[in-house]
Amino acid sequence: MRLYALCDQDMLDSKGVSLATFLDITKQNNAEIIQYRNKNADILTIKRNLIEIRKNYDGFLIVNDVYELVEFCDGVHLGQEDLMSVDVDVVKAAKIVRSVIGSDKIFGISTHNKAEVLQANEMDLNYIGLGAYRETSTKNDISHILGEQLDTIASYSKHYVAAIGGVRKNDKFEHVTYHVIGSGLLV
Repeated sequence: MRLYALCDQDMLDSKGVSLATFLDITKQNNAEIIQYRNKNADILTIKRNLIEIRKNYDGFLIVNDVYELVEFCDGVHLGQEDLMSVDVDVVKAAKIVRSVIGSDKIFGISTHNKAEVLQANEMDLNYIGLGAYRETSTKNDISHILGEQLDTIASYSKHYVAAIGGVRKNDKFEHVTYHVIGSGLLV
């Protein structure tokens, strides 16, 4: 299992866990990637936290949504809605984002079904997040759970696949490169 740690600031705050403690946990679990997500902070706060993570973590650092801050990390991750806020044509949106962040940065997007995976194959990406695998307490708006279908759908991707949504360390997949775990690291 290769670990991609999701560092959601709202989740940390709700559990009373500091960023430093979360970083210690990711190191103990040999996380290769950390994605920092902060949906409620201003851009300056997010920038400060990215700098703090970079000072204390040597792996890959991805910022969620705020591609304007990609210079402070190794790449960016966007959800489908975030892509559509760039352009309603998500393939075109991905081209725009890639042109902004450059070819040397990691670029990933969220996908939820086979159609989105096939569409992602047309994009200049480094990976896709695919899910949700199972129910999770950190997202209330999951429209459907892929369950065992996730691995089959992952087989259609030409990109690395990160399984998202309720993933546990002991889950086994054939076509998934990374397990994305957030709050599960805290238990």
